[in-house]
Amino acid sequence: MKKKTGIFLSLLLTLGLGLSSCGESNTKSKLLLNEVLILNENNYQDDYGCHSAWIEIFNRSYGSADLAAFRLKASSTPGDTISYFIPKGDILTQIKPRQHALLWADGEPRRGTFHTNFVLNPETNNWIGLYDSGNKLLDQIVIPAGTLQANQSYGRVSDASDKWEIKDGTGDKYVTPSTNNKTIDSNAKQEKFEEHDSVGIGMSISAMSVVFCGLILLFILFKIVGTVATNLSKRNAMKAQGITDKKEAKDANLGESPGEVYAAIALAMHELQSDVHDVENTILTINKVKRTYSPWSSKIYTLRETPHRK
Repeated sequence: MKKKTGIFLSLLLTLGLGLSSCGESNTKSKLLLNEVLILNENNYQDDYGCHSAWIEIFNRSYGSADLAAFRLKASSTPGDTISYFIPKGDILTQIKPRQHALLWADGEPRRGTFHTNFVLNPETNNWIGLYDSGNKLLDQIVIPAGTLQANQSYGRVSDASDKWEIKDGTGDKYVTPSTNNKTIDSNAKQEKFEEHDSVGIGMSISAMSVVFCGLILLFILFKIVGTVATNLSKRNAMKAQGITDKKEAKDANLGESPGEVYAAIALAMHELQSDVHDVENTILTINKVKRTYSPWSSKIYTLRETPHRK
C-alpha cells in the first residue's frame, strides 16, 4: 500500500512540474513574437521590392540571440500547420540585444533566409508559433479573422509587453517593422523639472552647491593628510633624537623645517621648470660644450707619419 502511495505522489509531482514549466515557457524566453502584419498593400517592402506579410521577432534580453535552427510555424486552416526551418550559416540570424528580426511570410523560401514557406490569410484566423531548435514552444499568437485591415499590424503595445493592440497609424499606434513598437519622445522628469524651475535658478544653485561641497571636502581631506604627515614626521624625529617629551620636542622644533628651506625648494623647482636663467636679458650665459672623445674619429690616424732621420 505504501509503495502504491509513493508512486502516485511521484506522478503528481512530475505532472505538477511539467505544468509549471509549460506555464513559464513564454516568460523566460529571450525571443518573442512582437508584431505581425498580414495584408500588406503599400507598407514596408522586402529586398525584392515586394509588399508581403511580415512577422517581427524581438530579442528582449541584453545579450545576443541566434535564430538559426529555430522553427516558425503558422496555421490558417484548422489542422493544417506549416513549419519553416530557419537555416544555419547566415550571420544575420544573430539578433543583437534589444533588437528585432523581420521575416517575410511570402511563401518564397528560395529568396533567402528571412522568407518563409507559408503565407498568412487575412480572411481566416492566423496562428503563429515560435519554436527553438529543440522544438520547444517559445511564444505564440492568434490573430482572429477580420481583425486587421490593409496595412494594419497586430503588435505589442511596447517591445516585450504582455498587452497587444492594433496599430493603424493613428495617434502613437504606428506600424513599426524592425524597430521599437513604441517610441518615447518625451521625458516626464525633465518636463516636471521644467514646470517647477522654468528659469533654471534651482539648477544653478544645485550645480554651484555640488562644486562648493566638493571643494570643501577636498580642503578637509588635504588638511587631514597634512596633519597626519606632520605628526608622523615629528614622531620619527623624536624617535631619532631619543626624545619622549612632546613639549621638549616642540621647543626644539623637531620635525619642522624653517621657511627658508621651503623657499629654496620652491625657487629651485621654479627654475627647473621654467629655465628662467637662460631667458634673462642682462646676463650672458655660456655653456661649455662637452664632446666625448673617440679614437675612431681622430684626425691623427688619417695623417701619414713623417719618417725619422738616423
